[in-house]
Amino acid sequence: MLDERDPSMDLQLFVTGRSARKMAKEMNDSVRRPVILIVEDELLIRLDAIEMIEAADTLEAANADDAIAILEARPDIHVLFADIHMPGSMDGVKLAHFVRNRWPPVKIIATSAHARIEGYDLPNGGCFLPKPYSAREVATHLKDLTNLEPGAPA
Repeated sequence: MLDERDPSMDLQLFVTGRSARKMAKEMNDSVRRPVILIVEDELLIRLDAIEMIEAADTLEAANADDAIAILEARPDIHVLFADIHMPGSMDGVKLAHFVRNRWPPVKIIATSAHARIEGYDLPNGGCFLPKPYSAREVATHLKDLTNLEPGAPA
């Protein structure tokens, strides 16, 4: 029995399929948005922060232990946005130092309504944003850390 397929068509389909996959990956890479992990024990504040960060993908955690589990599972996290005062095994400052030691490329924003943190309290490169913060302040800090334009895909 003869195979009626034209072998040159197989090659053409393979090359076309490969090109399409490559093009889809390039398109995906060009619209890839930074991933921000928001760590806040107060649900309404956490949801408000998520809503403010519209130019990035967000993940959320209610405490440091949950945040660490997410960081271990997601190597694509760019910024840790963490409250300083939260229950659990460590507060936001300890979490910031832990993250800096374990995942050095992750940028850090610490926030609090109750504490005023000096630069030396946070790990190198970390910044402090006092509560209440505005969407503009959050966007400015994220832009400074990630070169992200507010409201634009990265």
